[in-house]
Amino acid sequence: MGLQRPPSYKQKQQYVPKTTKDVEDKGDIFINTTIPYLSPSTDEPIAFDSNYNSWVGEHPSGLGSFDRMMKAAKGKTIAVFLDYDGTLSPIVDDPDRAFMSDEMRAAVREVAKHFPTAIISGRSREKVKDFVELNNVYYAGSHGMDIMAPARPPKYSDGKLHSVALDKKESEVLFQPAKKFLPAIQEIFTILEEKTKKIQGARVEDNSFCISVHFRQVREEDYGMLEEKVKSVVQNYPEFHLTEGKMVLEVRPSIEWNKGHALEYLLNTLGFSNSGDVLPLYIGDDRTDEDAFKVIRSRGQGYPIIVSSIPKDTSALYSLSDPSEVLAFLLRLGNRGKHLFQAGHLLDLGLGN
Repeated sequence: MGLQRPPSYKQKQQYVPKTTKDVEDKGDIFINTTIPYLSPSTDEPIAFDSNYNSWVGEHPSGLGSFDRMMKAAKGKTIAVFLDYDGTLSPIVDDPDRAFMSDEMRAAVREVAKHFPTAIISGRSREKVKDFVELNNVYYAGSHGMDIMAPARPPKYSDGKLHSVALDKKESEVLFQPAKKFLPAIQEIFTILEEKTKKIQGARVEDNSFCISVHFRQVREEDYGMLEEKVKSVVQNYPEFHLTEGKMVLEVRPSIEWNKGHALEYLLNTLGFSNSGDVLPLYIGDDRTDEDAFKVIRSRGQGYPIIVSSIPKDTSALYSLSDPSEVLAFLLRLGNRGKHLFQAGHLLDLGLGN
């Protein structure tokens, strides 16, 4: 089965999960967004403009398309890849307080019980692991430059993982393609902290194999000065380059490696490198996730899903508006995995059709 372009919709059908039980018991709950509705995460009224509705027509809701996705995935293994900030957690002013909810954590845990699951973040691998607090997922930090991957491919069948626990060190290996840059990264980090310390609101974060300079709390009139200071440091290190994400400047080694390469590496170590029986599903909200979307598109099968409440250029085929919709999607995916496992168990007992 090839990657199919989702059909266009005239209007976005917005999913509004009232409670976890609503999702489990009632399935889809949709309302028409031509009238305002309350956000499930803030209880504030939201109205989408015609530009957004038109954009969603080109990138249909992953929730509205869920049943069609799962029908196309019948007989195949879904491999799940998730960004962290803005996907599993809300974007917040203080990057150290980007906590995921207990409900989101439980949803990811349930998904990972039934499908191979990895989190690919720009954060350091250890930091994102501290946020997520789960041992049944794989972690790739620093935009995929620091990966803890399985030493032996685990086996998934009937919606159930059959392998040793993922937190055992003998079952995992580290892959760090930018390891030789660590001394220079630490040097740049120290210089940037000194150069930016007088700019109110600026925050320099060490993400192991890359450096993030957060400016969400920097005054607008100070941003130009901050950018110039960061550029003046990076220009002295020709093996590094500067990129920009959501209210963050990032200093990264200039190697041919990104989240797309990390996705390919993980698929390979999971035993799916050349398999037509796997459908990678990637959910992310940032421009760095576009590399992963492009890899899925190039494979000709899979589900690239962008998280955005505004229209933007993207290689994703589907969309979710915010982390609350990501939660609703993962709850449904976890339920599907649970039902697949239960059906397989009944067949093993000779009770199924």
